[in-house]
Amino acid sequence: MRNKKIAYPAVKYFLMVLLFITVLCPLGMVIATIRMEDIQELLEAGQLKTMLSHSIVVTGIATMISVLLALLLAWCINRSRMRWKGVFSVLFTIPMLIPSISHGMGLVLLLGDNGMLSNWFGIKIPLYGYLGMIMGSVLYSFPVAFLMLTDIFQYEDYTAYEAARVLGLSKAKQFWTITIPNIKRTLISTSFAVFTLIFTDYGVPLVIGGKIVTLPLYMYREVVGQMNISKGAVIGMLLLLPAVVAFVLDLRQEETTNSSTITKQYVVLKNKRRDRFAYFFCIVTVLLISLPVFAFLYLSIIKQYPIDPRLSLDHIKEAFQLGVGRYLKNSLAIALTTSFIGTVTAYITAFLTARSKRNWGTQALHLISMVSLAIPGIVLGLAYVLFFRGSWIYGTLMMLVLVNMVHFFASPYLLAYNSLSKFNQNLEDVAATLGIAPWRMLKDVYLKCTQKTILEMFSYIFVNAMVTISAVSFLADFRTMPLALLIPQFESQSLMESTAFISIIILAVNGLMKLAVFCLKRTIPDVTK
Repeated sequence: MRNKKIAYPAVKYFLMVLLFITVLCPLGMVIATIRMEDIQELLEAGQLKTMLSHSIVVTGIATMISVLLALLLAWCINRSRMRWKGVFSVLFTIPMLIPSISHGMGLVLLLGDNGMLSNWFGIKIPLYGYLGMIMGSVLYSFPVAFLMLTDIFQYEDYTAYEAARVLGLSKAKQFWTITIPNIKRTLISTSFAVFTLIFTDYGVPLVIGGKIVTLPLYMYREVVGQMNISKGAVIGMLLLLPAVVAFVLDLRQEETTNSSTITKQYVVLKNKRRDRFAYFFCIVTVLLISLPVFAFLYLSIIKQYPIDPRLSLDHIKEAFQLGVGRYLKNSLAIALTTSFIGTVTAYITAFLTARSKRNWGTQALHLISMVSLAIPGIVLGLAYVLFFRGSWIYGTLMMLVLVNMVHFFASPYLLAYNSLSKFNQNLEDVAATLGIAPWRMLKDVYLKCTQKTILEMFSYIFVNAMVTISAVSFLADFRTMPLALLIPQFESQSLMESTAFISIIILAVNGLMKLAVFCLKRTIPDVTK
């Protein structure tokens, strides 16, 4: 028993040291690398101001559209009597299953100068530049906003709406005076999260930005193209700012948010006009976000677009000859290893912080665990180049596993933390009285009761490790390159058909993972019943 008591804090401190080395130390290296002459050069040349204005304009407009679209879709799902709500909710998340750069590619294939819709329907729009970047950013960011907003509608008390009906308030007034105040905090958090996601992405601007250069795109070109680490570090610190604001905001909200009491669940009344609108809007949205996927599929199986539309597997064969099979194995190895190690590490960390007494150790571990929320992937990748360059792990698949684990650590950690915090806080005292060790409680109680949460954690890390290009772009070489990084490489060589096929492969792999997790979750009994 004495050994178990010693091992318990030992694991906690080991995780603190591990996260300190893999999160805070690399970030410190980025700051230490910045040179004043590079800052002065960027300011004097006027580049910084121009790139910052480009980034703010694109991000601001795309964020507003994404959040409004997600809010309307969440309202349709939760405030109508439409059928197949679960199916629609899943279909809305399809854009999350492919890299952001693929959305830029999809828009080029559809609406570019020689795009499918451009040729078939005579649609001509100024795609390259602000318009294309905004459209691409909305495509891949609105599912994140939808997932954050859709659940909040379930926690509204219907009593306030009944009172409003008695007072004769219209539906519009009820929305602005009851619904919006109820979801205000979640709406603000969602807006910051989406803003950060778009602000730090270089995938869409790389493909469809034209002459407009954003901060992350400039950072990518400086570091990868010209190996100018110091200038990249300057831009990295700027990219960190909105994420830090969002991080601090989330911490403050966690401290100030009070649990609400729902006296009556929301009752959706009959309204055929509303339901018809909900069906129409959801169906149109699904069709629009599916168009890039159909374009990828069509381009992969024809001879040559637009010259020869005959069915052919030549491009698929060509893609495999160019190494797609090898890079797919790399991606699967990285995603699976990251998912296993990341899920175990995040769960044990959450167990230590949620199920032990609050002291400086657990509070510090909890804070460090969430710091990665405030570090964009492109900044983390640069930090790892600076910190681990020259070490035995640099240039290996384990390097990519480590950076992905840290990049996606915070969200699965919070999933486990929130689940474990729901258990009665006296369980540990009862277990100690009966002589049951903490790790025995973990094995026999918590793990069995949180199996669905663990599957969600695994799925989250796997999908994100398959689609990410930001955190790994500075660290991968031709031996360790994951499949997603072939997209910008093939795009630069005008291998559009092979690029489309890669997007389909990534979508299929992530779709199979989501399906497997869904089937496994259905076999797990609901412990709350």
